[in-house]
Amino acid sequence: MSPRALIAEDEPLLAVSLQAALAEAWPQLQIVAVVANGPAALEAVEREQPDIVFLDIRMPGASGLEVAEELAERLGDKVPAIVFVTAYDEYALKAFDAAAIDYVLKPIDAPRIARAVERLKKRLAERQGELERLLAQLRTLAAPAANLPKLRTLRAGAGDTVRMIPLDEVIYLQSADKYTAVVTKDGESLLRTPLRDLLPQLPEQTFRQVHRGTIVNLDAVSQATRDEQGRVTLHLKGRKETLAVSRLFADLFKPM
Repeated sequence: MSPRALIAEDEPLLAVSLQAALAEAWPQLQIVAVVANGPAALEAVEREQPDIVFLDIRMPGASGLEVAEELAERLGDKVPAIVFVTAYDEYALKAFDAAAIDYVLKPIDAPRIARAVERLKKRLAERQGELERLLAQLRTLAAPAANLPKLRTLRAGAGDTVRMIPLDEVIYLQSADKYTAVVTKDGESLLRTPLRDLLPQLPEQTFRQVHRGTIVNLDAVSQATRDEQGRVTLHLKGRKETLAVSRLFADLFKPM
């Protein structure tokens, strides 16, 4: 049976170029769909169930990184092989050369496609993957504010008032459209800063991402429970709701 692949690339000429290079390097590969944004990629993967997904790092709707994280969460061990199509420079991508997941550098280069194809063939034959490790590397490289000083308080606006919230009062933060909801034992406030920009500015020993749209204060977690399917749920001090933990971050709550 021929392997099946999906291309998610918002630049039509690059999508055509990638298809042509793949046809040359791997004639048996069947391209089952070509889409131009993150949500369409998720829908097409669910519909087509490809063996391989070529993901542009920067796409409308959701980035390639966000799509890969969502696929890992939804599909677990059944996630397809991921190849990122990226404009990151060669120096940054040296970090990924040893990873099972590959990358293709823009503009599309036929020899690089050929090397990616050989690695993909090996991966599909061995049925092994290391998605979580590469995603962690990508998150580190792509962090937009990695060198910013750590915050000690959060400034939340409410009409004409700015509320200063000490970090030790924060239980968790959750993405809310273009804003971030800050949850304390006394209620919720909104920040104008997106969640992804806040994460590099928070103390990593205490504040950890547990889901694509959630960061939790570990000091505010009373217990973590794991169900029969391996899904982890966090119970919080001073709040009745619980938080779901993505498969990507479940190892954070393994027994010591």
